[in-house]
Amino acid sequence: MDIGVFIFATDYSIQIDELARALEDRGYASLFLPEHTHIPVSRKSPWPGGGELPKEYAHTHDPFVALSFAAAATTKLKLGTGIALLPQREPIVTAKAAASLDMLSNGRFIFGIGGGWNVEEMENHGTTYKERFALMRENVLAMKALWTEDEAEFNGDMVKFEKSWSWPKPLQKPHPPIILGGETKYTLRRVVEFCDGWLPRVTPDFDPTESMARLREAADEAGRDMSDLSVTVFRAPPDAQKLESFAQAGISGGLLQLPSADRDTVLRLLDEYAPLVS
Repeated sequence: MDIGVFIFATDYSIQIDELARALEDRGYASLFLPEHTHIPVSRKSPWPGGGELPKEYAHTHDPFVALSFAAAATTKLKLGTGIALLPQREPIVTAKAAASLDMLSNGRFIFGIGGGWNVEEMENHGTTYKERFALMRENVLAMKALWTEDEAEFNGDMVKFEKSWSWPKPLQKPHPPIILGGETKYTLRRVVEFCDGWLPRVTPDFDPTESMARLREAADEAGRDMSDLSVTVFRAPPDAQKLESFAQAGISGGLLQLPSADRDTVLRLLDEYAPLVS
């Protein structure tokens, strides 16, 4: 089981290039970065975690820019968005950023995506909350066309563009793996329809065996081969016994959470968690 980390990389936490080097030196598999473009101060949307929204949500670096610094500082570390808020992103520009990062990192990019929860944030981007998943689907399909076709075009309900050239193409073929966050039955249907993997959050009642059975059922219904799908758990517990139970269930990766803290705090945690990756 591959063990990586995710962190809200901010303007006040450990520098991303130093973190990336420290992860690679200690044998971690991956670094994932969440995304929020901005947080409207109205705070109409309650934070799903309950209570006050943590400070880091309003201070995140752009994930593609930050991951580029991480890519330049390493040679093997996988680099992921965890998650990119795809309904808030323009697909042509995002396809270009993802392809560029994948090529420049020598094929190390993993495209973690999700629909988002902050209604006012996505509305500022012109996205309607009720339409976010339909838009996410079209964005994915449009980007796949740009990544895989020499003259790509797309004519969806919300995303449209004429025949176009767009290079570079991703180094990974046919494109970087797309993994979708979420836990509902609708998430699983989307995973097996247009993604390459699943990125569920580990909650107190998370059951790895039951979760894998749900994914297998969705794959069978869609005629999708389970061997084509990866499963990486988000907010994996730093507990060797639990991680082993995840691996036994067929889960291929886990992302430990790091705090948006100074270098000494973060590096100390990396050393503490290091036995989990050996």
